[in-house]
Amino acid sequence: MSKKPDRTPQCRDVINLVPEPFVLIDSNYQIVAANRNYCEKYDMDESEVVGNFCYKVSHHTDEPCHLHGEHCPLRTVFDTGQETEVIHEHFDKKGRSEHVQLRAQPILDDDGEVMYMAESIYCLDDRSADEHRLIGRSPVMMHLVSLLQRVAPTRTTVLLHGESGTGKEKVAEYVHHFSNCHEGPYIIVDSSTLGEQLIESELFGHEKGAFTGATGRKTGLMEAADKGTLFIDEISELPLPLQTKLLRFLETGTYRPVGGTDYKSVDVRIIAATNKNLRKMVEEGEFRNDLFFRLTAFPVDIPPLRERKDDIPALAEHFLLQFEGGENQLPLSQEVIEALLMYDYPGNVRELRNILERASILATNTSISVDHMIFEQFTYIDAKSEVVVRAPDSDELARDDSYLLSKGQQRLDRNQILNALRTCNGNRVRAATMLGVSERTMYRYVRKMREEMETST
Repeated sequence: MSKKPDRTPQCRDVINLVPEPFVLIDSNYQIVAANRNYCEKYDMDESEVVGNFCYKVSHHTDEPCHLHGEHCPLRTVFDTGQETEVIHEHFDKKGRSEHVQLRAQPILDDDGEVMYMAESIYCLDDRSADEHRLIGRSPVMMHLVSLLQRVAPTRTTVLLHGESGTGKEKVAEYVHHFSNCHEGPYIIVDSSTLGEQLIESELFGHEKGAFTGATGRKTGLMEAADKGTLFIDEISELPLPLQTKLLRFLETGTYRPVGGTDYKSVDVRIIAATNKNLRKMVEEGEFRNDLFFRLTAFPVDIPPLRERKDDIPALAEHFLLQFEGGENQLPLSQEVIEALLMYDYPGNVRELRNILERASILATNTSISVDHMIFEQFTYIDAKSEVVVRAPDSDELARDDSYLLSKGQQRLDRNQILNALRTCNGNRVRAATMLGVSERTMYRYVRKMREEMETST
């Protein structure tokens, strides 16, 4: 009986045992080996995958993902020799966008140098619903998402800083959704809406008889968030005594309810947010220095909308689809998009949503026009007429119903208004720009003219 020859398992045999899509990539972004699940995921033959570039297969682009603002795990592995874990946006075999979690590890040669990156792919599509996605592909937004993708899988405390209306709560929700504690609760506490005693009780709970009116034991939000995430909004409003108590929890994982004697231990990931300068508050003695440094383990700046205007069309479409009948008002005309891009949005994304909601209501299931949009502080230079236009503030409107920007304070006569409307083909917004008045003033002139005509007849 002949002896069977020894057969050493080949690389393909080994990696096909990995249950998730798995790939080996060299320092030039070229795929040197891929398992069966990887090829099936991207609907390609092994001969099409091996030798191809990873960014072409999974991102459908012609250049590495870090050039688009994403965190590239390959660069981290080859530059540091350390494993890394991030969340990326890939495209499946049907070209649909999906979120995936990447776990990348270095494969070393005999000299201890990184030879390949081994990458496993875990699809998060079952928990990446649209309401959890961050809208926008502008450079600053891609940088933000890259940071969030790196910190989300960790348990690190995150501090979000940004102007009012930039979407800090949405970002916090994104971090929780793609974290390892996503199956746990996501609890929100707004420090600005509660008094000192009430917020302590809300956050840490209280025992029966702890204070007047405490007729029973109350479970605090900290305990309610066990095994999940606690988002503390407007943390700058947290009173100094509570800052001390929060610091102790961040350092030890324990806290004591109001009126209690025993410490409780919970497993909670903290995300905090503020629109104030905490460093300046520390200097002025309004915020604890040690808590500031504990919170800023991973600080994230949320960009204002004026710094990512490339995202406005996508945001506008996203919001309209949320409104009743909004899908009937898409696509937006180029004129409307240009008007949206001209505004600076002091109220950020929240203000954009309000503007579109008002416009959607005024349009009443018809196409939205510039006439339907109301901007609180509209300031822009019209590219054609080079006329600066802005809406008057309340004081200006109170002084004169016919507030003018470029015509002095004289009132416009009927012929001026009619000529402007004829020149602009009846578009009242353009006519207002030509005459140097606000849209609101133009509407009042037109309404008054109609009333005079009705009276005369």
